[in-house]
Amino acid sequence: MTEAFTAVLPLAQLAAGSMRAVTVAGREVLLCHTKDGIAALDNVCTHAYARMSEGRLRGTRLICPLHGASFDARTGQVLAAPATTPLCRHAVRVTDGMIEVALDPAAPPQALV
Repeated sequence: MTEAFTAVLPLAQLAAGSMRAVTVAGREVLLCHTKDGIAALDNVCTHAYARMSEGRLRGTRLICPLHGASFDARTGQVLAAPATTPLCRHAVRVTDGMIEVALDPAAPPQALV
């Protein structure tokens, strides 16, 4: 099955070291621009359902605003408690200056705050 990419944001609007929340097919996705490139992760913390876009991006560490759980902004893997479940990661690419995201078809339903 071919991934369905959706254009979400011009690359010029996501500076290195920043993050931005977007909505793709009704799902909240957080774009993180680290030194290693751009990643697309679910915007909802797996611990207490806070919006990750309200937290902080420090290098490649994404920190939840509610309880301080942290995740690798490149992979979604948990780096520090209290979270134990990684953030879902989605495919991302840049085409003609536009950031495009394809949702992971295996992603569980998203619990929104």
